[in-house]
Amino acid sequence: MILLLRLIFLLLFLFLIYSGGKYVFHPKRKLELAHEQKRFFLLDDQTNARKNFLVTYKGVLFEGEKYVSITSSALEVVSIFIWPKETSSLKRLVLEDFQFIEQKIRDKYPDAKIDWKSPVKEFMANDK
Repeated sequence: MILLLRLIFLLLFLFLIYSGGKYVFHPKRKLELAHEQKRFFLLDDQTNARKNFLVTYKGVLFEGEKYVSITSSALEVVSIFIWPKETSSLKRLVLEDFQFIEQKIRDKYPDAKIDWKSPVKEFMANDK
């Protein structure tokens, strides 16, 4: 009976370590931490072109939608639309911040055309 109890405690301990490790290294948690610390972080699954990506920069969260098309060599992301999750948090950002975000996305998708949705689209059009 004691041996069985020890085995159950050992399995419970291993399960807690596994769950804790899974929580600490989960990409969504890294995004939340970067959002709180107002750092840049891009959460993207490049293997799944249908899945949207999330970007955080200076405490502002953006979502990006990828559009795929067949090119001469393969199936590639050709267009990306980005919009802020909360437009009220955009007050802190300037044109260089949006250009920085675009450049980081271009590093992953060099052939994609990046478009911003309102109100960032109007802001960037006025500053150019």
